[in-house]
Amino acid sequence: MSKKTIELKGVDPFQIMGVNDSYLNMLAGKFPLKIFARGTYIHLEGNDIHIEQVNRIIGEMLLTTSQKGYVEATDVQTLINMELSDQPLDKEITAETVILFKKSGAIKPRSVNQGRYFKATIQNDIVFGIGPAGTGKTYLAVAIAVAALRNNDFKRIILTRPAVEAGESLGFLPGDLKEKIEPYLAPLYDALHDMLPADKFKAYTDQHVIEILPLAYMRGRTLNNAFVILDEAQNTTSMQMKMFLTRLGVNSKAIITGDITQIDIPDKVCSGLIEAKNILTHIDGIEFIYFDPSDVVRHRLVKEIIKAYNGKESGE
Repeated sequence: MSKKTIELKGVDPFQIMGVNDSYLNMLAGKFPLKIFARGTYIHLEGNDIHIEQVNRIIGEMLLTTSQKGYVEATDVQTLINMELSDQPLDKEITAETVILFKKSGAIKPRSVNQGRYFKATIQNDIVFGIGPAGTGKTYLAVAIAVAALRNNDFKRIILTRPAVEAGESLGFLPGDLKEKIEPYLAPLYDALHDMLPADKFKAYTDQHVIEILPLAYMRGRTLNNAFVILDEAQNTTSMQMKMFLTRLGVNSKAIITGDITQIDIPDKVCSGLIEAKNILTHIDGIEFIYFDPSDVVRHRLVKEIIKAYNGKESGE
């Protein structure tokens, strides 16, 4: 007999368990398993095949909840029927394999390196994601942070990147601070808008639950109970990288992303990301994940473009 425990994250457990565990009872009536709940955990005991079937159904129930806000008994029955049919549910949609459930679908790792990246962020407090554009470094980092916020693991999310094009001297640009820095932070805004309803995003930013700011404005802060993301880290100087890494306080995590083949600062040799890669690899609790063109999840031509430029730079 095998056992499995499923943690329900970012959702009201009663949505999945049902009133008086009615949905769990429906599952137990169709699959020869012992199914019981304790707090936010669902425990399964029985045959491996049946455990994985129920695990997939629960994953789809979480996705349904994210898409329409609730699950009905008819939804559960439909999912059971689908799993028992000749075309079972998607094996990749389970409570453990999905990073974040959103209305338009599930965000999950789509390559081996993305899977390693996700796992590394669970096991470590500081993770570096290094690789070419389009490999999902930033998007997955934001999804991981939003999922952690939903699960109340952290009280806030802070996203930052160096505003290299303006030399981080934004005072001469027209407009207020928000208008000046938004062009440099657009990828972070794009990711958040894709994962959060507009009203929720506005509420989070108004209440400073989510902060999006240029790296220069991180100096002097101590970040407690926060999930922090530094994007475009290849454009940090050595001192900026050190400043960022020493901002972490109690119960905080950080993901640092960058592409060392696209350094825009004048002295490329002094990139803070390259230096960190060379001196921090031996520290327990810090992990480096490297992406390559096979991880690209944008248009298929992006992968070929990256390969072509890599070939040119290596003299092939």
